[in-house]
Amino acid sequence: MAARIAVPANARRGDNIEIRVAIQHPMETGYRTDDNGTAIPKNVINKLACRYNGVEVFRAEMGSGISANPYLSFFIVAGSSGELRFDWVDDSGVAGSERAAILVAG
Repeated sequence: MAARIAVPANARRGDNIEIRVAIQHPMETGYRTDDNGTAIPKNVINKLACRYNGVEVFRAEMGSGISANPYLSFFIVAGSSGELRFDWVDDSGVAGSERAAILVAG
């Protein structure tokens, strides 16, 4: 699973900054069938967490109502330079992870 992460390259301490993440995943609901009429098993990303310098700043628990290739956006307060780490897992146990750096001045 690949992800696109949009994090400002730099910010001023105390700024509210927008974080955007889009994960490539089919998000199968369990309600569709294949060409032979066999049910396609439910498989959605059910957990996404973001850590900023090791501290969890965002968590989402998703279900079958989320579309394929889910896109999420949230805001955090820029505290210090460092790393944002994004971790997610789907119903089949496949996990993914991405990292992004941010430079905070002031």
